[in-house]
Amino acid sequence: MKLMSFKPLAGLALAAAMLAGPLAAPALAQEAAPAAAPGGVAAAAPAPAAEAAAPTAEAAAAPTPDKGDTTWMLTSTILVLLMILPGLALFYGGLVRQKNMLSMLMQVSIVTVIGMMAWAFWGYSLAFTDGGGLNKFVGGFSKAFLNGAVFNADGAFTNVETFSRDVVIPEIVFVCFQMTFACITAALVLGGVAERMKFGAVVAFAILWPLLSYYPMAHMTWWWAGATSAFGQTADALSGGAGQIWAFGALDFAGGTVVHINAGVAALVGALILGARKDYRREPIPPHSLTLTLVGAGLLWVGWFGFNAGSNLEANGYAGLAMVNTLLATAAAGFSWAMTEWVTRKRASMLGLASGLVAGLVAVTPAAGFAGPVGSIVLGLIVSPICVVFCSAVKNALKYDDSLDAFGIHAVGGIVGAIATGILVNPALGGAGVVDFTNGTTGYDAAFQITAQLKAVALAIVWSGVASAIVFTAIRFTIGLRVDADTEEEGLDIVEHGERAYHV
Repeated sequence: MKLMSFKPLAGLALAAAMLAGPLAAPALAQEAAPAAAPGGVAAAAPAPAAEAAAPTAEAAAAPTPDKGDTTWMLTSTILVLLMILPGLALFYGGLVRQKNMLSMLMQVSIVTVIGMMAWAFWGYSLAFTDGGGLNKFVGGFSKAFLNGAVFNADGAFTNVETFSRDVVIPEIVFVCFQMTFACITAALVLGGVAERMKFGAVVAFAILWPLLSYYPMAHMTWWWAGATSAFGQTADALSGGAGQIWAFGALDFAGGTVVHINAGVAALVGALILGARKDYRREPIPPHSLTLTLVGAGLLWVGWFGFNAGSNLEANGYAGLAMVNTLLATAAAGFSWAMTEWVTRKRASMLGLASGLVAGLVAVTPAAGFAGPVGSIVLGLIVSPICVVFCSAVKNALKYDDSLDAFGIHAVGGIVGAIATGILVNPALGGAGVVDFTNGTTGYDAAFQITAQLKAVALAIVWSGVASAIVFTAIRFTIGLRVDADTEEEGLDIVEHGERAYHV
C-alpha cells in the first residue's frame, strides 16, 4: 500500500509537537524500543540522520496497520460520538429552561449530522491535505468527497502515519475519528447562543462556520509531514510544509486551540451579535434539570478518553499518559470549582462541580500527552478558579449573555491549558518532553515553547473571532439569526419544532 507524501496524521494527538527548539520542530516522543522517553512514556528512539538517509530494504517496506491500534481508534471514535450525542446534548439541555430543552437536543443533533456529511464532502480535504500556496492556513480539495481517502489506485485501503516511525492506521479510520471532532466543535458554540437562535440559522451556521474557522484551524494545527516522512528532513523543511500553528512549534495534543478556544471565542461572538435573552439580568434563568446536566457531564468525561487518549492515534504508553491526565486534571478541576464556591459563597453547588469537571477536561486537552500526572493535577486546580471569575465577575461586569458559559469555560479553559502545556511538557516537571525528529534528541526550551504557545493562542483567538463575526453577521442579514419575541417567550420547543421535551 502506498503512503501519501504528506499524511494528515496530526489527529488530535501529540499534535503540534514537532518544532522543538528555536530551529527545530518539536515532535512527539513516540513508542520506544525498548527504552522509555522523558516522563516515563514509552517512545521509539528516532533513527540517526545517516540511517534515515540510507534506509534498509526492510525499513523502506510499506508498513501495515496494527489491529490493536486500529481497534483502539475505532473505539475512540465511538467514545467521541458519545460525548456529543447524548453527552453534550444532555449537558447543555439540562442547563436551559424546560421550554427550550427539546430545541437544544435538536440543535446539537442537527449540527452533528450536518457536520458528518460536510466532513465527507469537503471538510476532511480542507483540513488534511496539502493546500498549495495556502498550505499554512488551509488544505485543498484533492480528497473532496473522500476521493483517495479510502482506496488507492490498486484498490487497497490507504493508510496515514501516526506519530511513530513506520506505524500507520487505515486512513478511513482517521477520517471517522477526526469527523467527530469537527462535529463537537461546532456544537459547543451553541452554548453561547442558547434559547434564542433560529433553527434555520443553526443549520446555516453548521455549514458555514466550519468552512471559515474549524477546517482552517485543524489544518494549521495538525498538518505536517508525518513521522516517517520527517526522518531525514531538516527542521526548516518540516516547518515549511506544516500548518502555521504547527510551524510555530506549538503543542496541542487534542485540540485546545482547534476545538476549545475556537468554539469558545465563536460562542462569545455569536452571543454579542445575537444579543441577550429578553429575561437576562431581569429575572433568574435557572437550569431546569441539574440531574441531566450531571448525566451529560459524566458522559462527556467518559467520551473524553476517546478524545484525548485517542488523539495519540496508537495504543501505546502515550495513550495511557493521556488517560491518566484526563482522569486527574478533571478530578482536580471539579474539586477546585466546588472549593472556590465553598470559600466565596459558603456553599458548593452541583452546577459548579459539573462546570469544574468540564473546565478540567478542556484545560487538559492540549496537555494530555505532554504533561505529567502531578502537573495535570496542578493544571486542574488552577483552571477552575480562573473560569469562575470569567463565568461570574467578568460576565456580569461586561453584561454579555454567554448563556451556558461556553466562552467562560471552553475559551478561557482552553487558553489556560494551551499556555500551561508549554510549561508542563518540561521533563523537569514530570512532562514527556519534545523530540526532534531530525536529529533524534529530546529537549525543552522554555522561552521558545511558551512563546510558541502564546502565538498559537493569539492566532486562534483572532482567526475564530473574525471568521465567526463574518458567519453570524452574514446569517443575520440574510435568513435572520434570532427568533421573534413571542417565540422566545413561548419557548423554542413548541414554536420551532411543534414538540415538547416533557408532557406534564
